[in-house]
Amino acid sequence: MTISAAGVTTDPDAALTMLSGRRLVVLTGAGLSTDSGIPDYRGPGSRPRNPMTYSEFVSGGPAQRRYWARSHVGWARMRRAAPNPGHRSLAALEAAGVVDGLITQNVDGLHGAAGHRTVVDLHGRIDEVVCLDCRRVTPRDELQDRLTALNPGFTEAHSAEVETAPDGDAAVEITDGFRVAPCAGCGGVLKPHVVFFGENVPRDRVARCYAMVGSLTPDDDALLVAGSSLSVMSGLRFVRAARRDGVPVVIVNRGVTRGDELADLRVDAGCSEVLGALAARPV
Repeated sequence: MTISAAGVTTDPDAALTMLSGRRLVVLTGAGLSTDSGIPDYRGPGSRPRNPMTYSEFVSGGPAQRRYWARSHVGWARMRRAAPNPGHRSLAALEAAGVVDGLITQNVDGLHGAAGHRTVVDLHGRIDEVVCLDCRRVTPRDELQDRLTALNPGFTEAHSAEVETAPDGDAAVEITDGFRVAPCAGCGGVLKPHVVFFGENVPRDRVARCYAMVGSLTPDDDALLVAGSSLSVMSGLRFVRAARRDGVPVVIVNRGVTRGDELADLRVDAGCSEVLGALAARPV
């Protein structure tokens, strides 16, 4: 199959026709989780966001207090998010043997909650916390309880007025006086177990993703991108790898993406709609 500049359509049937009978590796982004009530970064209508960078976070106490105060409010909402039809459709396609592997840029853990088994969380998981000193990993819910005890009433005072980002960051403006909890094991600095901007994705994780994409063949397989603008290289590189190998690439995303010229087709439609239609087709 010859790969050319992507055609753009609003018709989900175009993707179904191109992907029919092919084994898939899927790359997902924040646009997949919008139907779960988690806003994305760059979709139509999204307001500009400035996530905290790694260098800012490790700069000291004020930045860490700001991050954890905002995350404390955001997590109270994000922990209630549930998988939507898009997540469930991908899990069904995996169970049917159509999806052979999934790479997600999301940190919300909703693929696993939907029952998907083979998932690489490229940017980590927001429901985990890591100590930067002893590297101990603990559940985010445990930290939430500790922060609530240290800051009674903080969430209730702010949750009604703010918007939450895909990484759980809530737009709380006043964070002075918020008390941050240290690592319960060694007293070190706690960080969400996610890859911040300016931080590298672990090499072994990247290698697993390249192996998934590298297993695809031009005649029998395809790479499906769902809900990602591919604005950051951490995801775009796998589209480039598929393109180099001649593997068909289909993108489902509302709005243009950085990978449009690398793909065979982009369907400008919602992920739940397109993935639901794909899962409903006979294998």
